[in-house]
Amino acid sequence: MSGKLFVIGFGPGSFEHITKRAREAIQESDVIIGYSTYVDLIRELLTDQEVVSTGMTEEVARAREAVRQAEVEGKKVAVISSGDAGVYGMAGLVYEVLVEKGWTEATGVPIEIVPGISAINSCGAILGAPIMHDACTISLSDHLTPWELIARRIDAAGMADFVIALYNPRSGRRTRQIVEAQRILLQYRSPDTPVGIVKSAFREREHVVVTTLAQMLEHDIGMLTTVIIGNTSTFVYDGKMITPRGYQRKYTLSADEQPLKPHQRLRVENEPWSLEAAGEADETAHSSISSAPSDRKEAQGGSVTLATPLIENTDSGPTATAPVTATATAVLEAPPATQTVQNPLDWAMQALTAVNEAKGIVTQPASNSGIRPVSSFTPEMIFECAVSPGVANKKITPQQMMALAEVAGEKGELEYTPHHQIILRVPTASPDSITARLRQLGLILSPIGDVLQVKACDFCDGEKKDGIPFAEELHQKLGGKEMPKELKIGFNGCGMACYGAVKEDIGIVFRKGKFDLFLGAKTVGRNAHSGIPVAEGIPKEEIVSLVERIVTRFKQEAFPNERFHKYFQRVGELEGYAWREPAKAEIENAACGD
Repeated sequence: MSGKLFVIGFGPGSFEHITKRAREAIQESDVIIGYSTYVDLIRELLTDQEVVSTGMTEEVARAREAVRQAEVEGKKVAVISSGDAGVYGMAGLVYEVLVEKGWTEATGVPIEIVPGISAINSCGAILGAPIMHDACTISLSDHLTPWELIARRIDAAGMADFVIALYNPRSGRRTRQIVEAQRILLQYRSPDTPVGIVKSAFREREHVVVTTLAQMLEHDIGMLTTVIIGNTSTFVYDGKMITPRGYQRKYTLSADEQPLKPHQRLRVENEPWSLEAAGEADETAHSSISSAPSDRKEAQGGSVTLATPLIENTDSGPTATAPVTATATAVLEAPPATQTVQNPLDWAMQALTAVNEAKGIVTQPASNSGIRPVSSFTPEMIFECAVSPGVANKKITPQQMMALAEVAGEKGELEYTPHHQIILRVPTASPDSITARLRQLGLILSPIGDVLQVKACDFCDGEKKDGIPFAEELHQKLGGKEMPKELKIGFNGCGMACYGAVKEDIGIVFRKGKFDLFLGAKTVGRNAHSGIPVAEGIPKEEIVSLVERIVTRFKQEAFPNERFHKYFQRVGELEGYAWREPAKAEIENAACGD
């Protein structure tokens, strides 16, 4: 019988998080080799396999024994690790032993690495979503790695603003490493940086704490613990650590004439990491401030402790003073610190702090200790909107083009779209001057995202102008309105419909003084089709109110992200117009049979 080596990662230890392949490999094996604690975690999966269990520091012996039994005795041997076998597990060590023996894949004993859920993933899932941006894992064990090298890695990760997962953070004899790690990271991050401490993830004695970088050492940390330290954009909301997917926050017009406030204009479709309930921001921004309680929630087989204040979103930015009930946009800021001026260096640091505060930067005062000032994170605000010369007008003047280029500047961008619009994106938290200037030049500004857009033809440069007032009225009443999914109204001024109105969600064609209506076009995919012609000869005085009623029903009844054609098919009827399957093209076989 030929032998085989399995190196199996069985995840955090709970049966429901062990992969199907890991279970199969364990059942297939003749011998199970592993650290005694790991063997105990999967003992209920074992049948009649031989078990070889050893202590914590006998990894090399386990790897050699596994290779011997597979090569010499021809057995199928499973070397088990918690988490993933290739992340601080046994996979690399087994390969090292094989390499020493001259093993090759073509001629040597077969080996299969069975992946599992690593601690950074399992603990991250429990904490919320802290690993949404670039992250790294660092083991604090100096048993095999010199501490000087580990310290340099912590310093580099802190300077590069990685989310950091600390493995093996502390043991009975190793108590200073976690203290040193905290000291190094405080050189680069605010003391209020969120930190998650997870012990025995998904096991019977699971225990979770959400705290701060300054207070992390006040909690129990041991060898069964993983510590996840957020980056400068990580925040805490309702006891969960959340790291945004990006450092920029995009916002757009929510209605054409409304004033813009960045903290009210964070749209989910433009930045999936933003929290909803933007409409409640005004109400919560000025709510009474109360101290954050230490909230405790029960978890499966353990407990969750919230040991950090939440954040409140205000017009001046987030503060770490009160529970939050609506939105959160940045990392908890460090509370202002005071320091008695005793020498010229202190005077200099006080002046630097004053300058930074004037710029909106919160700094942690430093002294002769060499600690670097810590800046709070402020996301870059990217304002974006759609710009067009008019509903019917498709010509942009040189003056308008020059103005667009000037407001975009070196850091902004202009994107031409197939919908007769230019998307303007420019870094700014105060877009009022930009929007005012562009409107003064006659440009129409519209929000982007899941909103309604009226896409009209040029009416043959105004020669067929009878339908223009109706297109403009539809734009004025409905353009830019928030929808469950982007919704486009196509408007053509004659029966030629050369601008493709019949290919939009709602198509309107002005013909012989009246309107034809098309609903539910599907523009992409193998089963793409034009809109269903539901009515002809709609009187001019009825078309705007009819479309308003259809749009209102879609806004109220459609599911989030449900496209109009799917909604129409699902409800089956809109304002008396019934859905019907579009005609399918049938391709006849050629006469020659090819």
